[in-house]
Amino acid sequence: MRARMALKYAGIQVEHREITLRDKPKSMLLVSPKGTVPVLCIDGLILDQSLDIMRWALEKSDPDGWGEVDKEVSQTWVEKNDGPFKVLLDRYKYPNRFPDLNQEDVLNNAIELMLKPMEIALQSSKYLMGNKKSLVDVAIFPFIRQFAGVNPQRFEGLPLPSVKTWLNQHLESDLFNSAMDKHPTWLD
Repeated sequence: MRARMALKYAGIQVEHREITLRDKPKSMLLVSPKGTVPVLCIDGLILDQSLDIMRWALEKSDPDGWGEVDKEVSQTWVEKNDGPFKVLLDRYKYPNRFPDLNQEDVLNNAIELMLKPMEIALQSSKYLMGNKKSLVDVAIFPFIRQFAGVNPQRFEGLPLPSVKTWLNQHLESDLFNSAMDKHPTWLD
């Protein structure tokens, strides 16, 4: 999702190939043997990490300055999201895979690690890095969306009004909605 959003934002036209992960096309595995999505193939360049695709797209075109942020702070947010928060998110989303974990502890750890710091940052600005949207917001948004979707009623009850406002801004944005267009499944 974040790669799609960055490509749309940057105005980069791509041929979108929706795949079924259980039946990966041979053409995809030829260019990216690890078989994960997304994969971007342009002029011999192969990028198979969504964050790399985002950064590449912003190097090509960044009309609103998403990349004009403190690199160190930006990297700290993204690494926390893509590392320990993603681990907690998977444990929260798939409790049957982690039956020995206390789900309440997993939830509380995720809130302490990511959502409370976000709430604090968003109380003084509209976005995580200030008053304009940045790479950080778009990179983190899909994960917070997933977290909120695990148990929407529980999420609504959390004392995180700024995070909820931030999330809703993204969910209602034209960029997100256009990036979520449905595509037919690609067959070789």
